[in-house]
Amino acid sequence: MFDYRLKVFYTVALRLSFTKAAEELSISQPAVTRHIREIENQLATKLFDRNGTTIQLTASGNALFAYAEKIRNLSRDLEFTISELNNKKTGRLKIGASTTIAQYILPEILANFKSRYPEINLELATHNTEDITALLKNGRIDLGLVEGESQSSLFEYTVFKADEIVLVCKSGHPLADQELSLANLSSIEFVVREPGSGTQEFIQNQLKKSGVELHQLKIAMQLGSSESIKNYLLHSESMAFLSVNTVLQELKNKQLSVVKVIDFQIKRNFHFITLKGEHSELISLFQKFVGYN
Repeated sequence: MFDYRLKVFYTVALRLSFTKAAEELSISQPAVTRHIREIENQLATKLFDRNGTTIQLTASGNALFAYAEKIRNLSRDLEFTISELNNKKTGRLKIGASTTIAQYILPEILANFKSRYPEINLELATHNTEDITALLKNGRIDLGLVEGESQSSLFEYTVFKADEIVLVCKSGHPLADQELSLANLSSIEFVVREPGSGTQEFIQNQLKKSGVELHQLKIAMQLGSSESIKNYLLHSESMAFLSVNTVLQELKNKQLSVVKVIDFQIKRNFHFITLKGEHSELISLFQKFVGYN
């Protein structure tokens, strides 16, 4: 139902590239240019400023993009509503999830959802929490699932799962299965996630509340995923704070061990995030399937 010319404009505006839009839409670049010119002629306005190989939206282009986003969402919801009236559920849902959720929580959920609703197309983008919020703000995804603590007034946040972050090391580590005080942490070598990670932000904030600043710790390495951190730990004397959901298999196989920190726990919630004012039946269906009522 989403007008094709408007879809072409919307794709170019998202990518800020005629070439990338053509590749994504599987049409030629001249065809993309033709569709944009037709819209510009119809509206009697210029939509893009061109500067060499780069393009930017004009004021008119930004206005059209805002309306195109609304029309795209209405079109998506209309198709879903009509399919429901015909006792079917069809549609397309673009989900963005932060790394921990995408790797360890979502695969089973997505498989079960697809089995239950085979005619709904799901797309998953995996980034850190900071990038997911940017994608949602820019209309690149319909729904975010994040693990960070920071919240923006642009979004609605809904808890969908509890989590705990634990201190872990390899099972052969001298301190494996021991108890440490917060004061002991300054003598330990740590591996941490990259800046922008929702998990890392949450850990830092919880440590700070207990009087421990990140700069007081010995940081051996910054790595971009829980998987890379786990593999690093297996070959070093370092420790790391990781979501318990990411290390269940390694704990079961006795490859990693939990180190208890006395009088200190890091508990958090994973959240759905949607743009404020979003009322999509398809998004609600997915949220309810995951367990939110």
